[in-house]
Amino acid sequence: MSGRLYVVGTPIGNLSDFSPRAVETLNNVDFIAAEDTRVTIKLLNHFDIHTPMVSYHKYNSIERGKEICQRLSDGESCAIVTDAGMPCISDPGEALVKSCNDLGIEVCAVPGPTAAMSAIAVSGLPTGRFTFEGFLSVNKLSRKEHLNSLLKETRTMIFYEAPHKLPNTLKDMYNFFGDRRISIVRELTKIHEQVTSTTLKEAVEKYSDGSLKGEIVLIIEGAKPDTDSVDTFEDAVEIAKARMENGMSASSAAKEAAEITGFKKGQIYKALIN
Repeated sequence: MSGRLYVVGTPIGNLSDFSPRAVETLNNVDFIAAEDTRVTIKLLNHFDIHTPMVSYHKYNSIERGKEICQRLSDGESCAIVTDAGMPCISDPGEALVKSCNDLGIEVCAVPGPTAAMSAIAVSGLPTGRFTFEGFLSVNKLSRKEHLNSLLKETRTMIFYEAPHKLPNTLKDMYNFFGDRRISIVRELTKIHEQVTSTTLKEAVEKYSDGSLKGEIVLIIEGAKPDTDSVDTFEDAVEIAKARMENGMSASSAAKEAAEITGFKKGQIYKALIN
């Protein structure tokens, strides 16, 4: 008989958020699959949990995933945890859960804190409908395609970002989305928890120096269906101008505006230099 995989949420900053059920689960499973055993051992020590661990992360997920599934198929039970928050969300645990589903191995959730949900709850932006977008790619083409696909997204958008990448991310978001409302939520549940409600333009100006530190979630206002769609040539020129204001050349700005709007690059470029 197959074992069971438990997807266990861990604290995103405050150890008091770790649930009694989560403690019980980690105590009772045969082994724990941890993103970083050096991080998880601190959690286990705090709650006096002595269950053995194996590492499971993006660099060993294929081979280690096979090993874990084999142990589960042999009847053992496993809890998968990430360094902070709910596993399998923007996390290689997603692949392990899929493998378990494919093999008919039972998967159970032991809910815990999630940065995305906590951040949008305190953001002050609409929460009725939203889309989780995770981390933007560092690959320029993939990044551009991702942002371009969201130009007409009317739902509130949730992004994760690392502090050292924040200045460029804010700049790119302003270039694509224009001056929308944004809430920058950092260090959730920790001593220096902060929610900053501002606009993309102001955020670019204020945080271009990389001064903002900590774990960051960005909550961005969705497009307004009646006013944010690109319908005219003037809209295309304005998009290009916004990119030039952030240091892009006229030629590059015209090229990006053309890709977004469908108008010809040469026409947009001509309007810019005139």
